[in-house]
Amino acid sequence: KAKLAAQSPTKSMALQLLLWLGALWAVQEAAPPGPASSLPQGFLLKCSEQVRKIQADTSMLQEELCATHKLCHPEELLLLGHSLGIPRAPLSSCSSQALQLPGCLSQLHSGLLLYRGLLQALAGISPASAPALDKLQLDVADFATTIWHQMEDLGQAPAVQPTQSTMPALTSAFQRRAGSVLVASHLQSFLELTYRVLRYLAQP
Repeated sequence: KAKLAAQSPTKSMALQLLLWLGALWAVQEAAPPGPASSLPQGFLLKCSEQVRKIQADTSMLQEELCATHKLCHPEELLLLGHSLGIPRAPLSSCSSQALQLPGCLSQLHSGLLLYRGLLQALAGISPASAPALDKLQLDVADFATTIWHQMEDLGQAPAVQPTQSTMPALTSAFQRRAGSVLVASHLQSFLELTYRVLRYLAQP
């Protein structure tokens, strides 16, 4: 009973997160079709393919961590994630209710830079997980490059490409492993929202 009581705040936070994401997705799905965006269909299709590829990479990393280190439940690490200082990437400018295309692309790019930096901070997580982590880093970097090139094509890219913010210091092997579960979970949520944004932008 004591163990269940100790876990209840964590599970409550996880439930609140799921409810928030579900509400946001419902708003996006219920939004009426907007006017055609100025983004090329080829770009939107490429982005959708990259999202699905990164999602597969992330699932592979999560499965590896679960099998090797028994870290199978991200919701149980939410409180630890707060103490580790692992941030989330916002997508507020991508809401279908008030879509701001320049701001949305900028947030997508910044978010991918954030997750690339977090993945780099997890270096040395374990020999077994290193290949999946390396592949995920490369694919996230490729997706960020795709977004940046489109921003340049639209004349919306800053003169200097943004740099990564300061990453949390994950010093122990356990912190890197636990952090990787949280980063993977956060990245999956970010990608789900990104995919829905791309579907909305692809509407005629």
